[in-house]
Amino acid sequence: MVDDVRVNDRLTIPAAELAWRFSRSSGPGGQGVNTTDSRVELSWDLAGSALLPPMLKERAAERLGARLVQGVLTVTASEHRSQLRNREAAAARLAGLVASAIAAPPRVRRATRPSKGSVERRIAEKKRRGETKRNRRSYPD
Repeated sequence: MVDDVRVNDRLTIPAAELAWRFSRSSGPGGQGVNTTDSRVELSWDLAGSALLPPMLKERAAERLGARLVQGVLTVTASEHRSQLRNREAAAARLAGLVASAIAAPPRVRRATRPSKGSVERRIAEKKRRGETKRNRRSYPD
C-alpha cells in the first residue's frame, strides 16, 4: 500500500497530508468493472502544507497554477484494472509533478557567436549543395 509519497531525496509528502478518493473507472475491468472502485484521485493541499519553504511553495504555485484548484493539486489515475496499481500510478504522477514544480530554474544561456571556422564550413557546405542541385538541372537543347 502506498503511504508517504517520495518526491526526491530531500522531500517526502507524508500520508497525513494526502487525500485519496476512489470511484468506478471506465474501460477494461472484466466481471468486476461495475463493482470495483479502481479509479484513484490523489489530492495534496500545496497552499496549506508546511512541508515546503515559502520560496519553493511560491515557485510550485506559479508553475502548477493551471492545475491548482484553491491551492490543491489533484492527480487521477485509471489506466490500470487494480486500485493498488492506480494508487501507485497516482502517487508517482504527483511526485513527478511536484519535483518538476520545485526544481531550480535552468541556467540562463549566454549568447555566443559561431567560430570563424564553423561559419566558413557552413557556407562551403551550402555552396556544395547548391552546386549539386545546379548540376541536376536539365537545359533545353
